[in-house]
Amino acid sequence: MAPSSAPVAFSVRRSPPELVAPAEKTPNELKRLSDIDDQGGLRFQLPFVMFYSNINDPLLMVQKEKDPVKVIREALAKALVYYYPFAGRLREGGNRKLTVDCTGEGILFVEAEADITLEQLGDTIQPPCPYIEELLHDVPGSNAILGCPLLLIQVTRLLCGGFIIAIRLNHTISDSLGLVKFLNTVAEMAGGASAPSQQPVWQRDIFSARDPPRITCVHHEYEEKAIDNNSSTAILMEDSSMMVHWSFFFGPKEMRSIRMHLPLHLRTSSTFEILSACLWRCRTIALHLDQNQVVRLSCMINARGKQGLQVPDGYYGNAFAFPTAVTKVGSLCQNPLGYALEIVKKIKSEMSEEYIRSVADLMVIKGRPRYTTAGNYLVADTTRVGFGGVDFGWGKPVYGGPSGAIPLVSFFARFRNSKGEDGVVVPIWLPLPVMERFQQELLKITHQEPVNQSHGVMQKRILSLL
Repeated sequence: MAPSSAPVAFSVRRSPPELVAPAEKTPNELKRLSDIDDQGGLRFQLPFVMFYSNINDPLLMVQKEKDPVKVIREALAKALVYYYPFAGRLREGGNRKLTVDCTGEGILFVEAEADITLEQLGDTIQPPCPYIEELLHDVPGSNAILGCPLLLIQVTRLLCGGFIIAIRLNHTISDSLGLVKFLNTVAEMAGGASAPSQQPVWQRDIFSARDPPRITCVHHEYEEKAIDNNSSTAILMEDSSMMVHWSFFFGPKEMRSIRMHLPLHLRTSSTFEILSACLWRCRTIALHLDQNQVVRLSCMINARGKQGLQVPDGYYGNAFAFPTAVTKVGSLCQNPLGYALEIVKKIKSEMSEEYIRSVADLMVIKGRPRYTTAGNYLVADTTRVGFGGVDFGWGKPVYGGPSGAIPLVSFFARFRNSKGEDGVVVPIWLPLPVMERFQQELLKITHQEPVNQSHGVMQKRILSLL
């Protein structure tokens, strides 16, 4: 099926990468990451992208006459004075414990220009972004977890006067909410502020293991399971050349349709809960697995605001866990959608102070393992993270959020399509035959087609996450 918006061709010219250091001298010290930060499953680079238009707002005319590259570069240096650990480098100690060496070396910055307008890009700006390799240059030698810059930022000017900011984040230093806190500080500095309105808070000991550590909850997400040759993970790993990256848009019409497949008492469930259940069930059906095989769904749940944790507003470290549901394929696929939704609601309710403290303790006891991939599908909601509110002086982004999915993980993001419809866009990686069956399952309950498709070989750095 043809995508509604085909990618367009354009060229990008880049200046040599440079290091942006804090604008003032910062403390030279070692800072330990939390035991949630440095778990094996977060030791990867996570890409984000933000598209800004050249809107005709008289209030912004003064700022529009300025160069966004220059403004953002200078604002980054000022913001790093307060977020100076971002300018350091990671070191690994005993029991794989990670520490930030606050050297003040800086973050990587790339200036670029593209011979295209935002209007020409159209709806192709939504995830999966087909241009991410052009918009976020993988600077050679910069993508290791240890001893490399913790942030890479490329600002690309467009012919229309708009621009694109693409960001690569070392996930161990921050989650998406923490990244947005940093970006909002950059935006404030770009607007002339001398200090952030919200002071950043390190305090990684909030999520450090207890003494002595003790695992008090069941953690299916870290169970050591061998990958069966007939499992969903084995199917995804079998032939990377068959993998495709599509996204699906869920607006008011689609959500109404899905809710009609639920019993009345479940129809008021959140969009995240309903979509998680729907995607998990449709994906499992499409994979054609043995009915007795066990499958999992991991939901990334924010720990901020949980009773007992007292996470400060300015905290920018990783503050989440992913409680995991376990069921058999036959039960998930043969029961109505409400069965999957009840499971999702149950695992969400498990997230508590005790749960995340148990995770931190597990990391210390078991040597910081990765999450299990056997039969697992992970979902994360970024719709309330705040990328859409980051304003460097040229207005809010047309789209801001993850650039796409990664294997086994889908990120939910807000998006307004060219029809003016607001909704949630969900990218996903699957082999082409599985994706086509997955699409047909979605069509049965939403009557929709994929809004963006990307065929081709899965990038090696993405495949390595498996």
